[in-house]
Amino acid sequence: MAIDGGCLCGRVRYQCAAESGGGHCHCIDCRKTSGTGHGSHMIVAEDEFALEGTVTFYEKPADSGNLIRRAFCAECGSPIYSTNLGMPGLVFVRASSLDDPNLFKPQMVVYANRAAHWDVMDPALPRFDGMPKPDELPESMR
Repeated sequence: MAIDGGCLCGRVRYQCAAESGGGHCHCIDCRKTSGTGHGSHMIVAEDEFALEGTVTFYEKPADSGNLIRRAFCAECGSPIYSTNLGMPGLVFVRASSLDDPNLFKPQMVVYANRAAHWDVMDPALPRFDGMPKPDELPESMR
């Protein structure tokens, strides 16, 4: 199933395959780049992500030391996706940029210990105080 999305002004559009996982992140960087209490990311294979339009990148090391490269619309500034050099071949699409946000199916909450008290997540989702190790991931993401 193809999933479509884009930015606020419509100059950036993308299409990708169904997600292979994803979740909510309460790290400081996700909070600041989302303008709210968390960022929600859908994980897709890089070779199944097609982008049209011009994006601007901002790079910053994560807590892990891995370089995160965030892509924003060059015109309106909407966050579109990010990549993590420690996880090659994956694209982390901002769920807020989806045309149909109901297609996003979060499977975990990371950096849960950094969540603002007013940003409450589904209590049924697995929670991690940092980025989980591969063997800690929900079964559907392994």
